[in-house]
Amino acid sequence: MRVAILGTGIIGSGMARNLLAKGFDVTVWNRTPQKAQPLVELGATLAPTPREAAAASDLVLVIVGDDTASRQVWLGDQGAFVGARQGALLVDSSTLSLDWVRELAYRAVGGRLRFLDAPLTGSKDAALAGELVLFVGGEQADYQAAQPVFAAIARHTAHLGPNGAGATIKLVLNLMAAVQAVALAEGLTLAERAGLDMEQVLPLIVNGAPGSPLVKGKAARMANRDYDDTHFALQWMRKDASYALRAAEQYGLPMPTVAAAREVYQLALNLGLGQKDFSAVAEAIRAQA
Repeated sequence: MRVAILGTGIIGSGMARNLLAKGFDVTVWNRTPQKAQPLVELGATLAPTPREAAAASDLVLVIVGDDTASRQVWLGDQGAFVGARQGALLVDSSTLSLDWVRELAYRAVGGRLRFLDAPLTGSKDAALAGELVLFVGGEQADYQAAQPVFAAIARHTAHLGPNGAGATIKLVLNLMAAVQAVALAEGLTLAERAGLDMEQVLPLIVNGAPGSPLVKGKAARMANRDYDDTHFALQWMRKDASYALRAAEQYGLPMPTVAAAREVYQLALNLGLGQKDFSAVAEAIRAQA
């Protein structure tokens, strides 16, 4: 199976590396071609446009930051939709709004193409190790057809239902993660301001009732102001909270906790921390304290 990876950032490059290591014929495209050069050195083919990458592939997988970037990759004269061969399997693993995912699926069906929304969880280390988790929406037959590729990049995949189901559960998970990180930042800042011994405080938090995997992974980074090794950028967490709120509005659900958390991420963006790991949201709390 010939595979195109469109978007070779933190996650996309890890996906491409695993596919190459497992013998797949991989074509890559990135808006900044230099970022894809290490993959070319490993054996990937670099395409100048999404259209040409798609034309050379049986499965086209996009992994970019948001709706705007996804639209740019799929649509237009040089977009992947134009290049994709009839019957090709299209996959978008970006975290997207429900509106755009539904439009993607509609466009694919109209073009006699197959489409899966397959957002994921797992950061840089998981991508490099091939241990991502994929949440998939789409036809069962298309999900089965994608299994060879999914098995090369993920330790687990879950087929949640029709198109949009994968995108929905990803927004559910990320809205909860966004809130957890803000709550952690508030707790740590209170402990700091109270003059507690943070070497004692951290084990009590991560090993106590609040000690979720997210808390275990981010508590020390927040305490040490260690944000430069970005596993998931703060700007994307703010974006995901916004998409989750839009989805909740469609279903008539108020979500005041997520709305409040989004504003804290916006404060962190205003501090110039958008490219840092999202644990940097702690600086927004510290700045307000």
